[in-house]
Amino acid sequence: MNSENTVGKLDKAAIRAAATSTAEEGAVSSGYQGDREGIIAMLNEALATELVCVMRYKRHYYTATGLENTSIKAEFLEHAKEEEAHADMIAERIVQLNGDPDFNPRTLSERSHAEYDESDDIRAMIKANLIEERVAIESYRQMIEKIGDSDPTTRLMLVRIMQQEEEHADDMKDLLD
Repeated sequence: MNSENTVGKLDKAAIRAAATSTAEEGAVSSGYQGDREGIIAMLNEALATELVCVMRYKRHYYTATGLENTSIKAEFLEHAKEEEAHADMIAERIVQLNGDPDFNPRTLSERSHAEYDESDDIRAMIKANLIEERVAIESYRQMIEKIGDSDPTTRLMLVRIMQQEEEHADDMKDLLD
């Protein structure tokens, strides 16, 4: 019986050969199993969603009035910054997958899952943000489900973003109560 345990050993030479022969693919290794084009398309929709959310929160931040709304305005601004960070992560991942992030303002609202809101009433602003956070949560849940285990890096990023979107929804619900 062979006493050398071969379980868990990787073929380093084969890994190096594959990495060398496809170096121009960047982060996309030969073992990548995701539908790259489909995932890039989903990520571009998510990018549009995050950008619309940034603009909605920024509008609400700038148009909410009254001293009694100072803390709510601060919450809107914080969420706008976090949504922008999500957009940055998504755009970076699209590039890692050898895609092009779509920042085209002409088609932004068409590609977004979320909607823009022009409410003037603070309660309506909060409710609109809550609804759009819920839209984002469900969109991310469906993306995560579609990706499955085929692209663990993208899946993990989307799970982290969804977690923060759930926190945003909870914040908006608390503000309504």
